[in-house]
Formats: sequence, structure tokens, C-alpha cells
Amino acid sequence: MTRLPLAACLVLALPSLALADPTLECDGGSQIEIGACVTATLASVDRSLDSALGFARSSAEELDNATGRGTAVPALDAAQEAWSAYREAQCHAVGEGFGGGSGTGIAITACRITLGRARVEELLASVR
Repeated sequence: MTRLPLAACLVLALPSLALADPTLECDGGSQIEIGACVTATLASVDRSLDSALGFARSSAEELDNATGRGTAVPALDAAQEAWSAYREAQCHAVGEGFGGGSGTGIAITACRITLGRARVEELLASVR
């Protein structure tokens, strides 16, 4: 597994990112500044998510090839699809809790960041 050392490095970097509320990580004082900051953070988290999913998929492919079963990749794909639907539904619910107020978009984006970071950790933990 040639990707394991890189995956391990990513896992070590994540705890510091996961300690703070995404909105509190932003230095801006206005909603416009905070909104721009969390949007940029979400883009970074989504790139990390794509990388972690790639590592997990490679690991699942190796397992499928070694066992001849062909079940790990479809299981990962189903789990990722379900997680994506959950993230959207959960963050929509968080946004609805703001009643259409001006902080709705920031809250939804912060929710996506928080859940995305957790998913990166889950995916990297599955890399063997």
C-alpha cells in the first residue's frame, strides 16, 4: 500500500483543523468576510475529502483484487453516496434552523465543513 504513509500524514494534520468551529477560524468581523472565509475553507475540505476518498478507494480496490470478492469498492461507493445525502440533508436542517436569517449560508457552510472533516477522518481510518 504505497499511499498509507501519505494518508497517515494527513490524519496527523487533521486534529488541529477539527478543534475549532469553522466560523471561529475566520478572522473577519463581518458576515461577508466570514462567509468568504468559510467558503474557501469548504473548498479546501472538499479537496481533502476527494483525496481521502481516493485513498480509501485504492485500498478497497487492493482488497477486492486480493480477495477476488469485488465487494469493497461497491460498499465504499454506497457509503459515500449515503454520507453525501446525509451531509446535504443535515446541513439543510441546520440552515432551516436560522429561519432564513442572514447567517443561514454561513451556518450551512460551517456544517458542511464540520461533517466533511469528520468524513475525511473516517475515510483515512479505513485505509489499510
